[in-house]
Amino acid sequence: MEIFEDRDQWLAKFREGWLAHWQETGQFDWKRYPHPKNREAPAGPGLDLSRSRLVLISTAGAYLPGDGQLPFDAPNPLGDYTIRLFPAATALDRLAFAHGHYDPTAVEADPQVLVPLRHLESLAAEGVIGELAPSVISFMGYQPVVTRVVDELIPAILEATDAQQADAALLVPA
Repeated sequence: MEIFEDRDQWLAKFREGWLAHWQETGQFDWKRYPHPKNREAPAGPGLDLSRSRLVLISTAGAYLPGDGQLPFDAPNPLGDYTIRLFPAATALDRLAFAHGHYDPTAVEADPQVLVPLRHLESLAAEGVIGELAPSVISFMGYQPVVTRVVDELIPAILEATDAQQADAALLVPA
């Protein structure tokens, strides 16, 4: 099963429509954006979460500036396709957020709305999930170039997930 159906057709429409308009005018016209559509949803087998290692993946653009991590390139009109990892035990007040495409009010008031680490620790302590993976995977969720998501971002996320021997993932979108 393809993770991104009709890739070439989407890319042509994207380049000729939204991207060309942005390059000509400098304006984002989301009515021109060709939203990808799959006929089948990629899926895998079910599993018992109480016996699984769960990795948290957040699109909030969270990073650890005190540990030398650079912020995401939030001003980039074509997005940032990189990831940041930080320990799941990180104190939430150490996190910063670089993402120019959502209202940060809620996450600044309570980072757990997009990085629910303490809630997941409670679920692990209660046996709802087996354990939490040692690192959180974070990225900036604004990426209009879907082919870059498939070619760059997803492989980086999968590599980080595999390195932590995660059985399951919780994706928290911003």
